[in-house]
Amino acid sequence: MNEEYNDFVPNVHFELIPIKDLVSNQDYQRNLSMQHVRRAAANFDINQVNPIKVSRRDGINYVFNGQHTAEIIAMVSESRETPVWCMIYDDLEYNEEADIFANQMKNVKALSPYEIFNANCEAGNDKELLIKGLVESYELKILPSAGVGGICAVGALENIYDKYGYDVLDRVLRLIIMTWEGEQKSFSANMMNGVARLLNSFGDELKETTFKEKLGVVSVKDITKNAKERRPGSLGFAEAMLVVYNKRMKPGLQWSKLYSVKATGGGKKKENKEYDAEGEVEQDAS
Repeated sequence: MNEEYNDFVPNVHFELIPIKDLVSNQDYQRNLSMQHVRRAAANFDINQVNPIKVSRRDGINYVFNGQHTAEIIAMVSESRETPVWCMIYDDLEYNEEADIFANQMKNVKALSPYEIFNANCEAGNDKELLIKGLVESYELKILPSAGVGGICAVGALENIYDKYGYDVLDRVLRLIIMTWEGEQKSFSANMMNGVARLLNSFGDELKETTFKEKLGVVSVKDITKNAKERRPGSLGFAEAMLVVYNKRMKPGLQWSKLYSVKATGGGKKKENKEYDAEGEVEQDAS
């Protein structure tokens, strides 16, 4: 290689090393999460496996990025004899390993929920295509940021689909459009998740015509204000909407159901499976 590029190419080489010959107990590493290992193993995808970074000191292969990757492959293959591709650093000191571990994500730009969603659509994955098709059936678009005629709370759409299923997501969109006629802020994550909580809790007891008549005269701004005064997140929105729905109604919907009914599921969960070993990123729901 031309020497002028040496400053930009790490001094490494690649080897296939059996998992049993890797050591992952350095003090700078975080504890191994077996919950993450089991979850990733259940959704294993060979094309998402990244090389494990190894510092070879005194003949020992110390893993400083990739301990979860190794454990996932060991679990899936049911053998610690299974070899994995490793990127070997031969000239690192312990403190240099720790520094690389601490700063490896410093300049990495995480993918946004929209970027991940869009890539899954391009890959032809069923869940994302179903959600995209449903949104577009209401003459809306999924957007990377807030805009007229679109929804940018991608995480909320996926959350509702995963927790409650396609039909509830369909009803959430229909009810919001009926009630607030496509007002941009009515498609916030908390608003959509709040409506989903109500629908999941009360089912057909919640009458769409009544919801539209009562909530339609209350602005999204006022609902948001009242929700924040009650409690954080989508439950505050569900409570604020239930207050309006039940007003001057005897008997109204039972409050206890809002807190007792669990998610029914129905959507097939699909994880973002990139085994970079040292980072699980919990995505914001937009």
